Amino acid sequence: MKNLLGLLTAGMLVFGLSAFAQEGPKAEIKKAGSEVKEAGKATGRAAKHTGKGIKKGTKKGIHGAAEATEKGADKVKNKTDK
Repeated sequence: MKNLLGLLTAGMLVFGLSAFAQEGPKAEIKKAGSEVKEAGKATGRAAKHTGKGIKKGTKKGIHGAAEATEKGADKVKNKTDK
């Protein structure tokens, strides 16, 4: 019984490996192409996300600088009005 179980296990392993090895170079190239395509899409999404963050940070910085400039102009105006 032990030998039969061992032979069945070995047979399943051999058939499993041979079925796995059936994937030829053409299928591997196709799979690699799909993976490259998905990587390109992911890179595009990451670039878009980064661009939005840069836009938000730039806008915040410009508004802060404009506010500081306006504040400084008000101080100069108050000094000259006296």
